[in-house]
Amino acid sequence: MIITVTPNPALDLTWHVASLAVGGTHRADAGQVRAGGKGLNVARVAHAQGAPVVAVTTAGGATGAEFASELGSSGVPRVLVPVEAATRRSVALVDESLGDTTVVNERGVAPSASEWQALRDAVAAALAGPHPAGPARVLVISGSLPPGIPDDALPGLIRLGRAAGVTVIADTSGPALLAAADAGASVLKPNEHELRDATGLDDPIDGARELIRRGAELVLLSLGAEGMLAVSPTASGGLSVLHARLGEPLAGNPTGAGDAGVAACAVLMDAGVQDPAQILRRATAWSAAAVLMPLAGSIHPSWPDLEAALTLTDRNNPKEIR
Repeated sequence: MIITVTPNPALDLTWHVASLAVGGTHRADAGQVRAGGKGLNVARVAHAQGAPVVAVTTAGGATGAEFASELGSSGVPRVLVPVEAATRRSVALVDESLGDTTVVNERGVAPSASEWQALRDAVAAALAGPHPAGPARVLVISGSLPPGIPDDALPGLIRLGRAAGVTVIADTSGPALLAAADAGASVLKPNEHELRDATGLDDPIDGARELIRRGAELVLLSLGAEGMLAVSPTASGGLSVLHARLGEPLAGNPTGAGDAGVAACAVLMDAGVQDPAQILRRATAWSAAAVLMPLAGSIHPSWPDLEAALTLTDRNNPKEIR
């Protein structure tokens, strides 16, 4: 069983325009609306692929009502914690001529102390179960944090997972990325820009090494069109660095690609798979398959073909691994 936590969810609005011009006026067909946030995208992908999952998040205000209705129609098992502030919105503008996506995210509103405690309690209850599919094995904490929450908020969630004996996967950015490593998250999934911003290190391998030094056991590092790295410690005290990529980048909507990679990792770890190479292949394939879909939170059914087409290399022993 996978438990996902989305501390700062959003009502995602997506419009496709022929060409995006800064300062211009654009016309588009009716936009698409979806309950979003990185943890919910993870839950959607895992659920669609048949994995047992429960999504824990908050909802409030008029946007929260629309958010809750859409999420309910998705069929994803969920626990919604009511909050007073309106659920934030996220706007994605897809430029069809370039294949680029421009995203504007509202920051959200800080929950009250009692609302944050209610979210913690909901996570603890989900971890404790019982669940028809069996005990919780993986906790995914994904996405931005609401402004103004205590510094210990994210580490506190990670400690809940560790106390429950589950694998904790964290996908966040900025100082929270370092805090997640320090608190004992087993898996971290930054992209190269988030890793550089958090560590101040230009070399992504050095950045991953810093996260592992702080306590992470596996770093999945998104490289965009260049694929993904899996960095993990070796028994001799060194680093294993594996690189997976497709021969050519895919055109599409990259929003949610990283979330699909996290979903792949969570699904495999829930099934007992710990091998970094296997996790990297699946995470890279699901990330690529997400680019082919118009909305975050889904992957294209061609993902097995994409996985088969991947090239996997060992940076410490440069040769292709089949």
